[in-house]
Amino acid sequence: MYSYDEPVYLISVVAKILAIHPQTLRQYEREGLVEPGRTDGKMRLYSQRDIDKIKMILRLTRDLGVNLAGVDIILRLKDRLDEQDKEIEELHLSLEKLKANQPSKSVIKKQSSYEVIIFKDR
Repeated sequence: MYSYDEPVYLISVVAKILAIHPQTLRQYEREGLVEPGRTDGKMRLYSQRDIDKIKMILRLTRDLGVNLAGVDIILRLKDRLDEQDKEIEELHLSLEKLKANQPSKSVIKKQSSYEVIIFKDR
């Protein structure tokens, strides 16, 4: 089984899975929204993470009417929030280690600072 980040899918396979034209995937790459891996022969290879990201892009553009510039901003903000959540988790772990040396113990629960929810009108 392949890892979530391992590039294994050709552009034609991804286009078929997502029911989009391969040119759409090329456009997303030109816009900097996705960065597929490349073979030695320069063929694009997409990971499952790339496919999930493209699904999010499609939901934002098709269902919510966000243009690609808006999608870029949303993805960049999401990446920043992910980084900050990771840093907060590391700080919580450090704090727990410090508190372990204290007589009174408390448990800190990680809570995501955001959640992406997309509603679809029917």
